[in-house]
Amino acid sequence: SDPAREPARQHRLDACPHGLPEHRHRTFRRDADHQGRAVDDGAELHVAEMRPVDGQTVRARIEAMLPRGFSRWVAAARDWREGVTARFHGFAERRGFWERFSDLAFAEPDRAPTDADLERLLAQTESAPKGGAVTLLGAGPGDAELLTLKALRSLRNADVILYDDLVAPEILDYARREARTMLVGKTGHGPSCRQDDINALMVSLAKSGKQVVRLKSGDPLIFGRAGEEIEACRQAGIPVAVVPGISAAQGAAASLGVSLTHRDAARRLQYVTGHDRRGALPDDLNWGALADPSVTTVVYMPKRTLRVLLERAVAEGLAPATPALVVFNATRPNQAALRGTAADLAERVEASLLEGPAILMVGDALKEQSVADRVEQAQIAI
Repeated sequence: SDPAREPARQHRLDACPHGLPEHRHRTFRRDADHQGRAVDDGAELHVAEMRPVDGQTVRARIEAMLPRGFSRWVAAARDWREGVTARFHGFAERRGFWERFSDLAFAEPDRAPTDADLERLLAQTESAPKGGAVTLLGAGPGDAELLTLKALRSLRNADVILYDDLVAPEILDYARREARTMLVGKTGHGPSCRQDDINALMVSLAKSGKQVVRLKSGDPLIFGRAGEEIEACRQAGIPVAVVPGISAAQGAAASLGVSLTHRDAARRLQYVTGHDRRGALPDDLNWGALADPSVTTVVYMPKRTLRVLLERAVAEGLAPATPALVVFNATRPNQAALRGTAADLAERVEASLLEGPAILMVGDALKEQSVADRVEQAQIAI
């Protein structure tokens, strides 16, 4: 094996004492390190070493992200760079200055930066705590273009990224080249990292001065064990922040053009987990709420318990004909959807043999024929 990769690999193993299969230790490669610069207001964007079509695509995406008037901040960065480099000899301090500069530029892009801004940024950088910190970051349901701007900046600022198994590989390409990426995957079956070990690794890295991003699929605050990780950081005295992401429910619904609420059919939305710590259907579900067709119910991680959950909901009073659908691999290229009713959807899913993360939706908000048509277009032929 490559000796240069051993420390990162060992960290993965330390995070998961029981070990993960070797094929799960994914390494992400960037095909090129293209250097470019961009200014707006009609200024030319240069993208080196790229085919014309690729360059046009990159230029369009970058220009769409930059607010109008941003060229004045670009000019200030060029003018201030030499002084900042002379003031701060350490890489971490210089990076901290430019992070603050970027945050200010994006917050107030319509004005020109001033000397007072420079002095304030210098003072903030000099007085900033020198220790590490943790950011819990939502990667969204899969499509890398659904990342927020704040998520992108957090990824670019990370020294270490602890990522879950469901995070799309393309999202890690936004990290700095020198950042260390570690898989701490958790799955519903098979070998997984223990949560206590993930917490310990996260805290240990932050205590060593690292900027740690805990990267999770969807939104970290929705069935992402964020509460346990926030508490672990607070108990250790580690600063912790949360950057929300587009949830799996939102991504799945948006990809099919399905509204989760409707003023005539669904004035309430509820999120439910499909299993407890043992992998079984939770004992404390509110079956009265689950049997109400005027509520849109979204069930996360439903595959193991889909049949028993729907059968129990029908037994508790949910009409068997209530519309229901399952979306697999929401927002990803291999997305697939199956539509049915509370009575027959489980059988359809079992017959399909579809794989990947799934989300279940149930309720009268799914009744519209247009929903059925869009789901039909998204289905994989069985």
